[in-house]
Amino acid sequence: MSAERPAADLSIFAALFGSVAEEMGRSYCLSSLSPNIKERQDYSCGVFDGRGRMVAMAPHIPLHLGSMPAAARNVLGLGPFKRGDVIILNDPYLSGTHLPDVTMVAPVFVDGGEEPAFFTVSRGHQADIGGSTPGSMGAARELYQEGLIIPPVRLYDGGDLVEDVRSVILANVRTPEERWGDLRAQAAAHAIGDERLQGQVSRFGLETCWQKMSELMDYTERMTRLAIARIPAGTYEFTDYMDDDGFGTQRIGISVRVSVRGDELTVDFEGSSPLVQGSLNATAAVTTSAVHYVVRCLLPREVPANEGSARPVTVVLPERSVVNAAAPHAVAGSIETAQRIVDALLGALGEALPDEMPAASNGSMNNITFGGWDSEKGKAFSYYETVGGGGGGSRGAEGADAMHSHMTNTLNTPVEVLEMSYPLRILEYAVREGSGGAGEHAGGSGTRRSWQALVPCTVSLLGDRRVTGPWGARGGEAGQPGRDRLVGEAGERGLGSKESVQLEAGDVVIMETPGGGGWGSARA
Repeated sequence: MSAERPAADLSIFAALFGSVAEEMGRSYCLSSLSPNIKERQDYSCGVFDGRGRMVAMAPHIPLHLGSMPAAARNVLGLGPFKRGDVIILNDPYLSGTHLPDVTMVAPVFVDGGEEPAFFTVSRGHQADIGGSTPGSMGAARELYQEGLIIPPVRLYDGGDLVEDVRSVILANVRTPEERWGDLRAQAAAHAIGDERLQGQVSRFGLETCWQKMSELMDYTERMTRLAIARIPAGTYEFTDYMDDDGFGTQRIGISVRVSVRGDELTVDFEGSSPLVQGSLNATAAVTTSAVHYVVRCLLPREVPANEGSARPVTVVLPERSVVNAAAPHAVAGSIETAQRIVDALLGALGEALPDEMPAASNGSMNNITFGGWDSEKGKAFSYYETVGGGGGGSRGAEGADAMHSHMTNTLNTPVEVLEMSYPLRILEYAVREGSGGAGEHAGGSGTRRSWQALVPCTVSLLGDRRVTGPWGARGGEAGQPGRDRLVGEAGERGLGSKESVQLEAGDVVIMETPGGGGWGSARA
């Protein structure tokens, strides 16, 4: 087997293991209750070996997948495990991202073994997990304000539901029926994963499966080392900035120093801003996830995604910084910081590979939540959405319009489903024409979306790139910054990108997302 081309049987096993994660995700999607899972597909699934090493992942959400290994490691200490156990957790300092992202980990036993042969892991964004604002994404200084914190505990013990754990969770959320529907679907996906892995072991044998898992990780490591070795040796630096933290701190710096030595990479974030009051603080797992996403982008598409790509990479994180949060700081906005970390890394690598790195994409997940009481249905509601923006231009193409980029990979909620599910009306959903930066290959345009509240409710915004637009590359121009507005009886006013507001029936929230940066100087 050559370094650049796996043996045929290894490719087959990569597809087999990946198919387990994909089928788990499909089951989760189809049997879930909320539009956020069923329509937007805000979830991820992966397969790990018995040592807690990521072996395969479905092509879901990079932010989820890259931080899953932290969750798996922190669950291993709960052993000994039994067949039918399902561990649940959402503590960001143990599992990665933020409180709405609820992770489940389940052991898989085969051939009567006393120790798990594999683990299946899933993560889904719950549209509400409690806290001070509906949707659990409002302005906060402490993790406690953002929602219910779930340490690693058994939701199912040997296949039996732990009713006390279920009761505690549902007593702390605004929409318990919908939450339990999603959680049941998530747990059921693990039964699918267990069944498929059992089938593979029955067909090929446990030792063969373990051997191929190790070979796949080794192969991905070799391919990653080859990709790194193609980068000119040296040290490359870049600093990018977040607008603000919602509590007065502005120009929050993400500084990165990328050092290439042979086939190894060191990524050092020394010089990044210290911890901020707001929720932009990223856990170590989130920052590391963004690093590994960028490294993964250097590899050919067909290279299997697994732990092997992380082996040649060292990540250095300054203590108590915006890229290495300390409990109990709020972290809901860490998903915004992850986007800026990617921008900074692409900027640094652009110094080494100027013709290969794209301009900055819109740089925000453009999070928005609405929540309150649906008087027509007689129950609480909580709606969460991320909105796409412009993609960055590159040497080979213009940036895509109105797309999700980098650390997010969700769909949108179709207008028909949104209006059927929530007391909201969509007045406009369009491409924000002309918002991409000019260049030889222009940046993509952002999105314009308008929501009208049909009942009094709370809206929370969590976005960025509202002050400085995404940068262009190789002489291309920056994309236009985004902006957010509220139109009500008192007229129109601007909204902060990290703000919670009480709406009256009839009020309209308008979001215009950033355009992508252009690549190359525009032709005359």
